[in-house]
Amino acid sequence: MRYDHGEPFPDGAERAEVLVPRFLSRADTVDLTQLPKLRLVQMLTAGAEGWVDNLPDGVRVATGRGAHGGSSAEWVLAALLHIYRDLGSFADAKRAKAWTSHQTETLVGKRILIVGAGDLAGELVRRLAGFDATATLVGTTARDGVRGVAELPVLLGAHDVVVLTVPVTSRTLRMVDANFLAAMPDNAILVNVARGPIVDTDALLAELSSGRLRAALDVTDPEPLPPDHPLWTAPGLLLTPHVAGNSTGSYERGWAVARAEILRFVNGETPKNLVLGEY
Repeated sequence: MRYDHGEPFPDGAERAEVLVPRFLSRADTVDLTQLPKLRLVQMLTAGAEGWVDNLPDGVRVATGRGAHGGSSAEWVLAALLHIYRDLGSFADAKRAKAWTSHQTETLVGKRILIVGAGDLAGELVRRLAGFDATATLVGTTARDGVRGVAELPVLLGAHDVVVLTVPVTSRTLRMVDANFLAAMPDNAILVNVARGPIVDTDALLAELSSGRLRAALDVTDPEPLPPDHPLWTAPGLLLTPHVAGNSTGSYERGWAVARAEILRFVNGETPKNLVLGEY
């Protein structure tokens, strides 16, 4: 059965065992007391913040991992190309009808550190290879092809770009603080395609205002960004309103993952994207 977010659940909801909430909603915006038989919340997004820690006992969460990694990786490439090839200044010149030419940087040969080793990270590695850029993956623990998070202090200084692809959890909240940013080399770029609270906004603003670092943010903290927030006018920042995964077909891709996961659940199997352990 279908429901409209913010409206009462339809008749028969008391028998529902699976809930598919709308994009970027939270458990505290849904009256879960109307779903006494609920056993699984199936997300359409890769993140599950706002749900995992706010559900009744016995209710599990499965994410939409695999639906939006490709389009989000595409956004990362677009952001880096925009910055390195200085497309913003050329757009300004066009508006001024000024035929100005200057040499730009290039993505070719850049060293990219990807914090997070999930679907999005894998899609990004595949795409970066076409630009002759090298990628290093960082996960919670070291394994074949993935460095451990404990190595971050050393790895940060050896890369031109740091891309954040991790979910926001108790472990990743504000992980990008002043010390993290200070370890990045001068003129490096921080890319956040994950969630805003992973980054200490004040610490990032300090680095951007000094001109030492640059950044591309698809997510912010707070979000949506208030009109008077200093991020709007921060130098060296490319900013988009949480649209990395929002491309043609994103809704269909999200539902394709959800359908597959729900079928596994109905057939007594464990959903592949089930959130396990501490989130």
